[in-house]
Amino acid sequence: MLVVAALGGNALLKRGEPLTAQAQRTNVKRAAEALAAIVRAGHRLVVTHGNGPQVGLLALQGASYKPDEAYPLDVLGAETEGMIGYMIEQELENALSHDQPVATLLTQVVVDRRDPAFGKPTKFVGPVYGRDEAEARAKAAGWAIAADGAKWRRVVASPQPVDIPDLRVVKLLLDQGVIVICAGGGGIPVIQRDDGSLVGVEAVIDKDAASALLARKLGADALLLLTDVDAVYRDFGTETAARITHLTPSEADALGAPAGSMGPKVNAGRDFALTGGFTGIGRLEDALHILDGQAGTRIEGER
Repeated sequence: MLVVAALGGNALLKRGEPLTAQAQRTNVKRAAEALAAIVRAGHRLVVTHGNGPQVGLLALQGASYKPDEAYPLDVLGAETEGMIGYMIEQELENALSHDQPVATLLTQVVVDRRDPAFGKPTKFVGPVYGRDEAEARAKAAGWAIAADGAKWRRVVASPQPVDIPDLRVVKLLLDQGVIVICAGGGGIPVIQRDDGSLVGVEAVIDKDAASALLARKLGADALLLLTDVDAVYRDFGTETAARITHLTPSEADALGAPAGSMGPKVNAGRDFALTGGFTGIGRLEDALHILDGQAGTRIEGER
């Protein structure tokens, strides 16, 4: 099978851990072992990943240097794709004893410049501030800001991904037996101008939605959305919580999973399952068992 495996943030940084290179590498090494098991089982593999904390760190570093010269989000996204991709690539090569080539591809993902998300930014990025400081920074930099609990943060647009112009490169690599790491953090957000050229844009693309689009365009057999929860639950966090082993796309649509937790994964899984493949959602360490239907939650065609 051709498998697209999307690593959640826990693959790089567990809750409460410091954002150090060593902490990330330790977690990536564990992730690489789970991914290597998929390859050893005879499957072809494409890997995607999150980058939220890393983008936030780079943005903070840039602002502390010369705030008026801070790099835009598309450039920061490219930087994190390279940094995180390097770690995954190296640890996956080590886990496979360098028997199979692995490559990281900086991946542009096109969004519609008319997407209504640009008029209503909702995606938190960067550090938290008190309200006065947030308002001052927003005025100076032209940010949109919103309350995040008791603090305030910058918010940016999170438009839907519509195309992956680098897809032909991914296919070329797959045809040569290469394991591809791509579309990190949802990919580098770009829009298409009237003359057909591409240019980066200040946005953050949902990584699960981008992974589902990638899997569909590749004709993948399976999409794995890997996180630190063993499955999708009905009434999660309550005394009546119940693990769900199977969902049809219509059942996934009716589930109403919270937008701040499993919602994006369930929605992306539903969208991919509608194209004929199946989606598995569950823990990173259970990746192969999820693929085999022995763990996690599977979303597939109407039963």
